Amino acid sequence: MASTAVVRPLVTIQTLEGDMATDSPQTLPLPDVMKASIRPDILNFVHSNISKNSRQPYAVSKRAGHQTSAESWGTGRAVSRIPRVPGGGTHRAGQGAFGNMCRGGRMFAPTKIWRRWHRKINVNQKRYAVVSAIAASAIPSLVLARGHRIESVPELPLVVSDSAEGVEKTSAAIKVLKQVGAFPDAEKAKDSHSIRPGKGKMRNRRYINRKGPLIVYGTEGAKLVKAFRNIPGIDIVNVERLNLLKLAPGGHLGRFVIWTKSAFEKLDSIYGSFEKPSEKKKGYVLPRAKMVNADLARIINSDEVQSVVRPIKKDVKRSILKKNPLKNLNTMLRLNPYAKTARRMALLAEAQRVKSKKEKLDRKRKPITKEEAAAIKSAGKAWYQTMISDSDYTEFENFSKWLGVSQ
Repeated sequence: MASTAVVRPLVTIQTLEGDMATDSPQTLPLPDVMKASIRPDILNFVHSNISKNSRQPYAVSKRAGHQTSAESWGTGRAVSRIPRVPGGGTHRAGQGAFGNMCRGGRMFAPTKIWRRWHRKINVNQKRYAVVSAIAASAIPSLVLARGHRIESVPELPLVVSDSAEGVEKTSAAIKVLKQVGAFPDAEKAKDSHSIRPGKGKMRNRRYINRKGPLIVYGTEGAKLVKAFRNIPGIDIVNVERLNLLKLAPGGHLGRFVIWTKSAFEKLDSIYGSFEKPSEKKKGYVLPRAKMVNADLARIINSDEVQSVVRPIKKDVKRSILKKNPLKNLNTMLRLNPYAKTARRMALLAEAQRVKSKKEKLDRKRKPITKEEAAAIKSAGKAWYQTMISDSDYTEFENFSKWLGVSQ
């Protein structure tokens, strides 16, 4: 035990009133299961599937919606072909039946009791989830994040002496909780007792309350079960029957767990270590994390790694990036030095065209004087008279008849 304690942190066993006084506080090495990797994804998956195994099958009656001798009237009567109730003298006669769209009809796809209610989960997956939940219970930040009141708890994981397993009365159990600083969490669970919102009030689950500490004991048939079971929010479980639904209620990591000394000592034999297989679970070894130290930058920059890696390549030969001369001017000038002159001439010619067009438009848009307008008007009239005189056909006899001109 002493050699193991050198490499693993020690956990102090909290003494209770009535325990024999010792010179130095008793300690235990931290079990390897407390240092296992924490996988919330596996835990959520396993928890959701395990919780389905306690469901009761439900279904509507097999005869619901079909308790009438309805038949379709067929085609030709200007009504739909849904089955209709026979008879007469009542509103019900002639009404549609059976269909899910009908009043009093069956539901669509009626529920059946042979639905797949239960789920099978791999044994190794279930063990991984339980191990993750146990490891998370030893981290104060996760326990606080789950909402537990552990401000007055001396340390986590919290281990109490085996005298707690001999407690018989609830009053003595509350006294034990106060001695180890776990009573505020139990009080929080008791004060949260309230009426459930929603329809569950009518379904035999009217009241709800938060979860308090989980007591894990190691001796079969311990008396503390009857002492603690009447305190609201507190669960009691044997270390050999640890349940994920108790260790992580709702699939949330970080349940506040109180271990007895005998239960804490059994964890190594039940779950084994990273090298040594479990004594209770055949061939089971704790799942090892891919990285013990998650600080990757620190690992890469450490002297041990940098001393064996190759030196930085400073004379790196990089391939030349080929550029399109039609899009890149410098590349075009290397291929065709005249391209610069040609482009300059094209730009100058374009500028000259723009300038001449602008001048032409300006001349057209320039306002004219009254004298110029009169000259333009007189020129137009003279042209019109010239056109009329040029088209005078009266001197030709061929046109004299249809022109109506007498000679």
